[in-house]
Amino acid sequence: MRTANSAMASSKTHPKRLYQVWKGNNKFLCGGRVVFGHDAGSLILTSFLIGGPAITFCIRILTMTKGQNPFFVYPVLIGGIILTVLDFLFLFLTSGRDPGIIPRNSQPPESDSEPDTPTPSMEWVSAKASNLKIPRVKDVTVNGHTVKVKFCDTCLLYRPPRASHCSICNNCVQKFDHHCPWVGQCIGLRNYPYFIMFISSSTILCIYVFVFSWINILREGGQSWGIMSRDILSVILIVYCFIAIWFVGGLTVFHFYLICTNQTTYENFRYRYDKKKNPYSKGMLGNYKEVFCSKIPPSMINFLAWTSKDDDIVSGSTTSESDRGFVDKREKFDIEVGQRFSKDAGKGLPIILRNLDYSAFDDNKKRKNLDQSGFDDPFKRNIGDKDKYSHQSSGIGSSTSYDKRTVISD
Repeated sequence: MRTANSAMASSKTHPKRLYQVWKGNNKFLCGGRVVFGHDAGSLILTSFLIGGPAITFCIRILTMTKGQNPFFVYPVLIGGIILTVLDFLFLFLTSGRDPGIIPRNSQPPESDSEPDTPTPSMEWVSAKASNLKIPRVKDVTVNGHTVKVKFCDTCLLYRPPRASHCSICNNCVQKFDHHCPWVGQCIGLRNYPYFIMFISSSTILCIYVFVFSWINILREGGQSWGIMSRDILSVILIVYCFIAIWFVGGLTVFHFYLICTNQTTYENFRYRYDKKKNPYSKGMLGNYKEVFCSKIPPSMINFLAWTSKDDDIVSGSTTSESDRGFVDKREKFDIEVGQRFSKDAGKGLPIILRNLDYSAFDDNKKRKNLDQSGFDDPFKRNIGDKDKYSHQSSGIGSSTSYDKRTVISD
């Protein structure tokens, strides 16, 4: 029996990697080093839609090596292979990395204000596993502009500016752009540049195959319809790439517009910065530098960190909560400056309620109980006199037993 209990206890506290107990809907490979979204299976379809036409085009060019100018065939073949490899590389970098997941709180944050205090949204959230009530919306200042940040009921935190919660992956993501079903991953702060390179290389690859498929037909000479009937493969590639250019090319142009104006797809559809000033815009050149010339920030979560089997249990873990991707409820996080404050920072009763002597209320209750009790009068008089003198000696609150009124002065 002891052996069974000890085995159960050891299995309960057996440490695991954070990615093994992560509450989001992500899928992990290579021991947590590769992070996919919930619908990572769509990568198979995307790879087929890209690789099928590209490989077919390369095979078609290889069959033209006999009797054709090698200075035309081999450069075209090499160009097609390079574009295809780059497209798959950017696809993997977009879908297989942390898009900017924000660590969850293990407990709800403590409220800095009282529930009766007016809030911008006039809404209060009853925090999970707590009697605290916290405002649903807070105001923070970004570049001199007031920006509202919302409380996430799932991650138990106030989302930083430009962050949003993805319902598919079940994570809050920094600078959330959208969830792309074609790559099976959220597009956020840490993979947005790779996403831009992916759709751009896809557009260039489509144009490349479209143009050289036409050239292959025109180089054969003769009537166009007769040549096209003999080269059905090139015709299929032309039609396919023509349709794909409208989708992928249009998406690329739209995202370059978003980069120029420093918007995300989520902000463009939700906030409409054309009606109000965008607090994040740095000018066209500055916006491009921010996306393509800025260093990608490190991940906020170490998915390889050791933790307990149950991610809600801290004991038995070899790392702190912040290392495990959780923020303790005793720490407060400043969204703008990125600093944590201690539990007592900024905490306390309103000034009018500080340093009050609440003994007067207790003593009145005692006398009321004595009056209702069956003790003799001398005993009650002694207790009442003792209480009276003790209240007169207090410098903050005073109470009189004759009229049973309590006066509190600050």
